[in-house]
Amino acid sequence: MAHNHPRAARVGLVLASASPARAKLLLEAGIEPQVLPTEVDEDAILSTGRSSATSRHEELTPAEEVNLLAQAKARAALLTGRISPTSQQLLVLGCDSMLSFRGQMLGKPHEPQVAVERIRELQGQDAVLWTGHHLILLELEPDRGSYRTVQEVTGSASTTVHFGSISEAEIQAYVATGEPLEVAGSFTIDGLGGPFIRGVTGDPHAVVGLSLPLLRDLATELGIFWPDLWTTGSSN
Repeated sequence: MAHNHPRAARVGLVLASASPARAKLLLEAGIEPQVLPTEVDEDAILSTGRSSATSRHEELTPAEEVNLLAQAKARAALLTGRISPTSQQLLVLGCDSMLSFRGQMLGKPHEPQVAVERIRELQGQDAVLWTGHHLILLELEPDRGSYRTVQEVTGSASTTVHFGSISEAEIQAYVATGEPLEVAGSFTIDGLGGPFIRGVTGDPHAVVGLSLPLLRDLATELGIFWPDLWTTGSSN
């Protein structure tokens, strides 16, 4: 009979995000992350990326936009100097989500009126939530007591979200809670917004802002054995 018990992860993981939902998802998957929120100028990063694409007579795809932001967040975590040397190998994960709707990429609304207008447009419709993931593998250099970057990989996940019909009174009440103001697309599926979503097509984890199957693929690409990240259970 198997018993779940805490143990030391062979490979540590730093989550470069303040999202409680992402941290909770990792914990439920047996991984206890070192949470290290980072601040980046998302508008400036996207503006630079779009200008660069325009100079090549191209446009950034939704995947490229969220990947750019995820990369910036992961790299910003390295620059904080606050990563604790807990294991020989360490993964640093940056994530970012945006909602693609009618040809536009929607990030966090920040303002109540913006959230109200977005939810009005989304209700009864389908939209695609894109989440970028950037993973950096670090190796501890014992003589220096610090990490060096070994390799970086990037990937994105997309999930179609089917919104239900939402009354004006429900929209106003939901926005008044403040929940939709700091989340991509003005909604959550794992909180008060859950009852307003009829369903999803694709990876349900990605709607919370972190695709566990994609994260496993990226870790594997870096040569990491997924069970080595677990802090609960057994990898026997």
